[in-house]
Amino acid sequence: MVVFSMVATHADLNLETVALLSNGASTVASSASESPAVSGAVVLSTCNRYEIYAEAPAPEDLEAARSAVVAEISQRSGLPSPTVSDIFRTKDGADVARHLFAVSSGLDSAVVGEREIAGQVRRALISAQQEGTASPSLVRLFQAASRTAKEVGTQTALGSRGLSIVSVALDLATDLAEERDWSGKRAVLFGTGAYAGATMALLRERGCTHVEVFSSSGRAEEFAAARGGIAVTTEQLPDAIARADVLIGCSGSTTPMEAVELAAIRSDSPHQLIVIDLALTHDFDPAVGSLENVELVTLESVRLAAPQEQAEALGEASRIVDAAARDFESQRQARQADAAIVALRRHTMAVLDAEIEKVRARHGCTAAAEEVEFAMRRMVKQLLHTPTVRARELAAQGREAEYLAALDALYGISIELPSVVAESLGDDRDGQRDRDGQGAEDCPVDHSQAG
Repeated sequence: MVVFSMVATHADLNLETVALLSNGASTVASSASESPAVSGAVVLSTCNRYEIYAEAPAPEDLEAARSAVVAEISQRSGLPSPTVSDIFRTKDGADVARHLFAVSSGLDSAVVGEREIAGQVRRALISAQQEGTASPSLVRLFQAASRTAKEVGTQTALGSRGLSIVSVALDLATDLAEERDWSGKRAVLFGTGAYAGATMALLRERGCTHVEVFSSSGRAEEFAAARGGIAVTTEQLPDAIARADVLIGCSGSTTPMEAVELAAIRSDSPHQLIVIDLALTHDFDPAVGSLENVELVTLESVRLAAPQEQAEALGEASRIVDAAARDFESQRQARQADAAIVALRRHTMAVLDAEIEKVRARHGCTAAAEEVEFAMRRMVKQLLHTPTVRARELAAQGREAEYLAALDALYGISIELPSVVAESLGDDRDGQRDRDGQGAEDCPVDHSQAG
């Protein structure tokens, strides 16, 4: 099995391109998993990144798996496949875990140490599990990423200031406002998703108690009732906008509010309006920033204004992430070693059992036959010791592929998927107990002589 990731983020692309790539993100994992080259997939799509974590059955399937994912993204984004392929950075091997652990811990965010990303990583896994696209290897990867994020949060000062994309956006709005006090402001919030919930909570913390909520999906009533806001209908929305001091977009609507529309609604409102657009696909036409008495804050504004965390906290968090990634890779390699050990043991024991059957057929359950069987089993056990030790040593050095190639070359043993190793180990131990504890059904073996 080969896990790889395809990464497109704010670090390399403008947010408009990230948004375009993200079209139909929710269905990419399930569609790509229909390809025989893709064993599983998890999609992480946020306001400033679009990442696909996928698994191919074997190294030789990696390119076909990547092509299958690229084709799905191309179809939904409308971009040519070669363009999509060039945009995404592909990671494999130990780099996959290192990157995801850093992302989940907030080290790779536009706002370093942000709080929301860890929850988004968890929700990405949950969604993939519900859709049936999360393979066991991907589940382990994402669960380890969540544990790492929690460790960074509890053991370092990173993120202790509670910074997030929403909080930085509100800080910018405060700096731009003619009146910095939020207690008297009227806000209109577009959307009812995770960012909208975080925005509502932070508005409350800053003393803003008059928040009207609009949702084109019809969920505003339930959302507002749970959080103390006021739901507005489509008919009520223009009046709410006309009275507002702040508009906050978190919905990612397919029909953003145009500048001419906002200007018409606000024609009789001479006081300042701050528009905060946190939607990756824009809830407001960027041209609204050019309107008189309107200040516009966007995700790009947030990225540029995000403060840098202290170097000491960043260094400490990076060390935790690096250590966690190394441990995860060691465990992954150990699982491959276990698969190789099980396969070699089963192969050897099958040969041994066949030879023992020949002895029993010729000599029956005699003392001599029992002595021969005991000697043969002890010899096989000793012969397997060194290959077992070497398997674990090579895995620890990241050279498990050499061991697997040797098994294939010498014995014709091809190792199956590491995700079934635990089950295989359990089956093998049961079988080994059966073989060690008893030979033929009517010919028990005396192990009292074993050393």
